Amino acid sequence: MKKLSTILLLLILGQCLYAQQLLTTRTDKNKFPLVDLNPAAIYVDSTDDWLVNKVATLLQTDIARITGKMPAIIHDIADAPEHLVIIGTENSAAIKTLVRNKKADYSGLKGKWETYRIHTIQSPFPQVEKALVITGSDKRGTAYGVLELSRQAGVSPWYWWADVPVKKQATIFIKSSSWQSTTPSVKYRGIFINDEAPAFANWTKEKFGGFNHKVYEHMFELLLRLKANYLWPAMWGNAFNDDDTLNPVIADKWGIVMGSSHHEPMLRAHDEWRRYGNGPWNYVKNEATLRDFWRKGIMRMRNHESIVTIGMRGDGDEPMTEGTATALLERIVKDQRQIITDITGKPAAATPQLWALYKEVQDYYDKGMRVPDDVTLLLCDDNWGNIRKLPHPGETVRGGGYGIYYHFDYVGDPRNYKWINTNNIARVWEQMHLAKAYGADRIWIVNVGDLKPMEFPISFFLEYAWDTNRWQEDNLRDYYTQWAAEQFGAAYAKQIGEIQRLYGQYAARRKPELLNADTYSLTAYNEAARVLHEWESLQAVTEKLYKNIPPAHKDACFQLVLHPVKANTIVHQLYYAVAMNRQLAARQDSGANAWADKAKQLYISDSLLSKEYNQLADGKWNHMMDQTHIGYTYWQQPDYNSMPAVTYVSTHQPTPTTPPSTNDTSRYFSLPAARYSKAVNSAGITWKVIPDIGRTGDGITTFPVTRTVPLSKNSPCLEYVINSPDTGLITITALISPTLDFTGGKGLKYGISVDNETPVVMSLHENGDWNKWVADNILRPVTSHRLHTAGRHIIRYWMISPAVVLQQLVVDAGGLQETYLPPPATGSR
Repeated sequence: MKKLSTILLLLILGQCLYAQQLLTTRTDKNKFPLVDLNPAAIYVDSTDDWLVNKVATLLQTDIARITGKMPAIIHDIADAPEHLVIIGTENSAAIKTLVRNKKADYSGLKGKWETYRIHTIQSPFPQVEKALVITGSDKRGTAYGVLELSRQAGVSPWYWWADVPVKKQATIFIKSSSWQSTTPSVKYRGIFINDEAPAFANWTKEKFGGFNHKVYEHMFELLLRLKANYLWPAMWGNAFNDDDTLNPVIADKWGIVMGSSHHEPMLRAHDEWRRYGNGPWNYVKNEATLRDFWRKGIMRMRNHESIVTIGMRGDGDEPMTEGTATALLERIVKDQRQIITDITGKPAAATPQLWALYKEVQDYYDKGMRVPDDVTLLLCDDNWGNIRKLPHPGETVRGGGYGIYYHFDYVGDPRNYKWINTNNIARVWEQMHLAKAYGADRIWIVNVGDLKPMEFPISFFLEYAWDTNRWQEDNLRDYYTQWAAEQFGAAYAKQIGEIQRLYGQYAARRKPELLNADTYSLTAYNEAARVLHEWESLQAVTEKLYKNIPPAHKDACFQLVLHPVKANTIVHQLYYAVAMNRQLAARQDSGANAWADKAKQLYISDSLLSKEYNQLADGKWNHMMDQTHIGYTYWQQPDYNSMPAVTYVSTHQPTPTTPPSTNDTSRYFSLPAARYSKAVNSAGITWKVIPDIGRTGDGITTFPVTRTVPLSKNSPCLEYVINSPDTGLITITALISPTLDFTGGKGLKYGISVDNETPVVMSLHENGDWNKWVADNILRPVTSHRLHTAGRHIIRYWMISPAVVLQQLVVDAGGLQETYLPPPATGSR
C-alpha cells in the first residue's frame, strides 16, 4: 500500500512539477528511448551557436550522472544510430533538412522570445528510426528545452550550488508527442549578487581566487537551468568587466544578459570609479571625465547582450546633492544615450536600457522627469519587499516597458538582513503578482545577497517570472511540495514541503537581526513560549527527517532544510533564555543563573552551527556562514557577533510576586481573516484567501488586484460575528500585510464597521512609522467603535482599495495585553 501511495504521489507531482511532462516510466515501441540498453546519441551542428553546443555536452554529462551511461555526441548525421537526440537552432544543418523535407515545421517558433519545442519524429533520416528533437526560437530557447529535459530526468538546477544529488535510474523514456513552451511571462529574469562581503567574497577568494569567470560559469549555468537570463554581478569592491576580462566574454557565450546595478551607469562598476576615476562624482563639476569614463564602458560592451543602466545617483549609492535639478538628470541621460549611439553606430534605442527609480530617483520621476520611451523604467520595492510604485492600469504602453527591482537581502535601515533566508514566498507571490497585473513585466531582478542561502526563494522567483500563469493563490502550497520533490524525491516531498512552508512563515515574522529579548512577551498570553515551541517543534521534525534521509541527500538537506530551521531556532532560544534571565534577575531570583548559563551555551551553539555549515562537503562552502547576526546596535552589522548581556544573582532573595490569575480578565476577540462568517462579492470583485501570507496564518484580499471600488452599502465586504457580554467602547486593530501606496494616490484604504454603523474609512499611508512596520512586518491601524447592546454583533471589513491583504482582526473590549503577534485566535465569546 505504501509503495502504491508513493507511485500515486509521483504521478501527481509529475503533473504539478511541469506543465509539459516529458518522461515516462513505461517502455514500449511508441516511446523514445533516451536511455535503454544504450543511450541515444546526441547530434549538434558544430557550427551552431556555442551555447547550443555547450548544452549538448551538459545533457551528455547529465545523462551519464543519472544512468552511468555516456551518450555519444556526433556532428554529422551520417554517423547517427537508430535513436538520436537532435539539438539545434534554425541555423543547424539537421534542423534545416527536417524543415526542407517537411519532416518538421518550426514556423510556430519564428520571431518568438526564448521559446522551445520538444518533439519526436519517426524516420527523420534514412538510418534513424526515431529522433527526439529539441529546438528553440533562439539559442536560449534551445538551451532551456535541453535543460528542461535534464531537470525532468533528475538533475536539479541546484546540483552544484546546493549539492543536490541526481536521481539515479537505469532507463529514461520520452513520450512520443510534441510540446512547445510558452513565451516567458517576463522578458528579462535574473538575480543581483550584492552585499557579498564577508560570506561570498571570502568564499570566492578561497575557492576561485576572486570573482572571475571560473565562479561565474557556475552561476551562468545555474541561471540557465532556472530559465533565467539576466545578471547584475557582485559589486562590493568588485568589477565584473575589470576583474577578469573573460567574465563578459564567457557571459555572452552562455547567453546571459549582463547589466549593472541601479547606481552603476553605463556598465561600469562603482569600484572602477575608485580605481580609475579622477575628481568628484559630480556631473556639474566633472562632466568631461565622467563622459570619458562612461564611454569606455560602452566600448567594452562590444556586441555582448546587455541592458545599460542610465541616469546617475550619488557616489557610493547615495542620493545626489540636495536639490538636484531634474533638468540636469535629463541632460545626463541625453548625453549617455549619445555616447551609446556614437560607440555602437546605431540609434540609442537599439541598445536595451533601464532607468532605476530607486529611492529618491522615484521622486524625480514623480516630479516630472522623463526618459525616452524605449528605456525600461525599473520600478523598485522599499528594500523590504513592498513595491513602491506600479504603472496605472490603462496608461499608454511604453516601448521599453516597466520592470521590478526586488529584495531578498538588504543593507540599510531599519537594519541589515543578510544572514539567512527570511522570505515567505506567499508574500513574494502577492507582490510580484501585482507587478504582472499592472504591467511591470519587462525586467524582474532580485537582490539575493550571497546567493546562498536563498536557494528556495530564488527558485520560486524565477519560476514565477517564467510563467506567471502557473502559480496562483489557490495552488501556491503545491509549490513547496514540487520543489521538495525535485530536490529530494517523492518520498520526502510532502514532509519537506511542509517544513519549508512553516519555516517561511515563521522566519518572515521578524528578521533575526532585529530580534532581541523583548520581541515577544513572556507574560501576555504566554507569547514567547508559544513562539519558541513552534520553532522547537519544527526543529524536532526536521532533525528526525534529516536522520532518516539517505546519506546522499544529507549535505543538500542540511543546507536547504535543517540549517535554516536550526539556526533560527537557536537564535530564538538564545533570546528567550536572555529574557528569562533578566526577568528572574530583576526579582533577585537565583534561577536567573541557570538561564544565563543556558544563554551562553546557545550563543556557542550558534557559532558551532555556522562552523558546521562552513565545513560541510569537505569545506566546499567555507565562509558562506561568516555573516554576523547577533549584537546589532543600529542598522549596520557589527564586526563580530556579541553575546547579549546577562545577569547573575549572588544572593537568592526573590521578590514576592502575585501568582497569575487563572481568570483572564481581558475581553478580546482575535479573528483570523480567513475565518469569516460571510464574504460578500460584488461589482466583479471576489474575496480570495492567500495561504500562509500572514505571520500566524492565511490572509485574504480581493481579486482582480487592479480594481478599486467606491465605498457603498453594496461594496464587497467580509463579515465576522462576535458575541459580547458587555456594552461600551471597543477598538478594532486590523492586522494588514505591509504595503505601500503603489498607485501614487493618497493611501490605500479600507472600511470597518460594527453592526449598522457608517463604516470608518482608514487610509494606510497618511501617517505611520515605516521603520517600525517593516521591522514588525505588519500594519496595525486601529479604529474605535461602540457596542450599544450585549450579545451578537457583526463586524464588517469593507474593500475600497485593491491589494490590501488582511491577516487578522483583534477586538479589544477591555484589558487586551500588548504582544508582538496577535493573541491566540478566539471564537465567539
